Amino acid sequence: MQLSMNRRRFLQAGTLGGAALVLGFKMPVVLAKGAAPTDPDDINAWLKITDDGIVTIMVPSAELGQGVYTSAPMLIAEELECDWRKVRAQQSPTDPIYNNRMFNVQATASSTSARWSFEPLRRIGATARQMLKQAAANEWDVPVDECTAKDGQIYHEASNQSLPYEQLIAAASKLPRPKDVQLKDKSEWTLLGKPIQRLDIPLKTSGTATFGVDVKVPNMLIGTVAACPMLGGTLKSVDEAPALEVPGVKQVVALDDAVIVLGDSYWTAKQGLAALKPEWKAPEGELLQTEDLMQTFRDAARTTDTVALKNGDPDIKLKDSKNIVKAQYEVPYLAHATMEPMNATVDVRADGVEIWGPTQVAGEIAEWVAPVIDVPEEKITVHSTFVGGGFGRREEFDVFLQAAQASKAAGRPVKLIWSREEDFQHDFYRPASVAFFEAAVDEQGELEALETRLSCSSIYIRNFPSRVKDGVDPKSVEGVVDAPYALPEFVVRYGMVNTHIPVGFWRGVGHTQNCFFFESFIDELAHAAKQDPLEYRLGLLKDKPRHTHLLRQLAQEANWDQNTEGRFRGIALSEAWGSICGAVVEISVDEDNKVHLHQVTCAVDSGYVINPATVKRQLEGGIVWALSSTFKNEITITDGRIDQANFNNYPMPHLADTPPIKTILIESEEKIGGVGESSVPPFAPALANAIFLATGDRIRSMPFDKEGYSLA
Repeated sequence: MQLSMNRRRFLQAGTLGGAALVLGFKMPVVLAKGAAPTDPDDINAWLKITDDGIVTIMVPSAELGQGVYTSAPMLIAEELECDWRKVRAQQSPTDPIYNNRMFNVQATASSTSARWSFEPLRRIGATARQMLKQAAANEWDVPVDECTAKDGQIYHEASNQSLPYEQLIAAASKLPRPKDVQLKDKSEWTLLGKPIQRLDIPLKTSGTATFGVDVKVPNMLIGTVAACPMLGGTLKSVDEAPALEVPGVKQVVALDDAVIVLGDSYWTAKQGLAALKPEWKAPEGELLQTEDLMQTFRDAARTTDTVALKNGDPDIKLKDSKNIVKAQYEVPYLAHATMEPMNATVDVRADGVEIWGPTQVAGEIAEWVAPVIDVPEEKITVHSTFVGGGFGRREEFDVFLQAAQASKAAGRPVKLIWSREEDFQHDFYRPASVAFFEAAVDEQGELEALETRLSCSSIYIRNFPSRVKDGVDPKSVEGVVDAPYALPEFVVRYGMVNTHIPVGFWRGVGHTQNCFFFESFIDELAHAAKQDPLEYRLGLLKDKPRHTHLLRQLAQEANWDQNTEGRFRGIALSEAWGSICGAVVEISVDEDNKVHLHQVTCAVDSGYVINPATVKRQLEGGIVWALSSTFKNEITITDGRIDQANFNNYPMPHLADTPPIKTILIESEEKIGGVGESSVPPFAPALANAIFLATGDRIRSMPFDKEGYSLA
């Protein structure tokens, strides 16, 4: 990965090698104008072909481990009909031309990379293919419709002629871009839908991939930081002298709520930071405690009048019904715990600013950094690196803002690296949340009316306040207001409670807690009606053939109807990010409440599938991710401080904890959906529903360890 590569350098690189290197189309025109393309559909911005037939394709999204470094090139290469063995990927520059077209900004979030790029990138490849075919047809003086493209060559079967792409670039570059191109039918795909080896794996296994912590800039200092341990607090004062006495420490930078130590190595900076004794100022008001916070959420859920959704008039039926089913559910705050520590490298110079780092929001960093260091946004260049785990944490800007302020103060480039403790105790956490359910059922147990009351902190209120409408944050209620079931009379009420605890996007966002709440309660209703949980769900999905098909396939693959002594299966369904995902968890439980995970079966319908190997790995990874939060993890607060500081008290699953996982990909002709988060929401409720069958104990809060159940 060439970290200093921007879009114009990508385009101009070919001219430096003379005739030996041939670049993308229309280069003479582009370079004569002295500007790079500004049209997002201009193929010059997306690919180049060299004289050895190598095709380099830009990747517009951040590679977080989800496989976009392979899937994006697959989309272009499929239509380009090039030789996949000659395809190379390159992280795109930060530029509006590579914007996520669902967000209109260059960002990687909400499982949108495949959804926004599926057609646009295929059209890029198809456009290039058509221009190459036209160039060959002109060379041979034959109709272009008689020419075919395959494996990086254009063929004319009638005259037995062929030309490789690299010999057609010069002629093709002079042709106008066709306005309309025909995309290949699915039946013609040779790459898409096939399990293709990922292009980033060789780079990562050889150590040549560049992550944020690998960035090296001449004359840079390395820093680390300590923020006020009381969330919402500020820095009162700090004596810099003890840190400056540590050999190798160069500077101490005091911020409003943190102190940064800069040195010639991370260890030096860390030692200097340890020598300091900052005085902190607590936030106004009482210091936060976990139980007080949870009680505040409970009270808000019980009393709120804010309606997020209302169908019919369930309040009347709930008031008059003689058969009421009630339940209360809760989940704690959760950290992201990315494997690569939070880091950023920034060089603030008089002539401009350069930023390097692992980020999911490359297109927004300049906007946030500019006012903090008083530099025009257009003078800031952002270089994305590989990302060692994102999960939503890399959608934040905090480490970039700190590094920029440190570089400006030092007058030198600064690479800022957070300690693991700093990351755990100053994360943007998955919100703690509370849910109350009240359902009216008839004498046969059939659902007549349902009320759901939710309360948690808003994620959008901080960075996207305009998305909060009438007191409702859509992220707080997703997974409930858009539940796929036919609910006759239904109301969702939401109580927003915002505190000093920073909350943010976490893999699965609101669906993670709300699917646990909702799918567990649906299970409770099924048992109250004395119905099989699968059949009960199918009864609520009579008008949803896609969901019904998935659940039936899932049940078949999981041997739902097979009775094995001592083993029990729970099921759950989730619909999010344009995909439908279901899970069945098969368990047994020891007398001491040790839970044995015998198999997790996961089925997803994401419409078209680009790379089934990547989808399967994403589903497996999501299940392991969900496993850690279901059994083990929580973030708690004492006197305004986060109690957890590292993996010793926020443990990750071990390899031995990972259950056998069976994945089923159900392809459909529906619009392509995202899969990076799909398997996270249904795992916990499916497991809780299985534990109920095994023990009769209904678990209504996480982590399950605190409810007396642990992994065997």
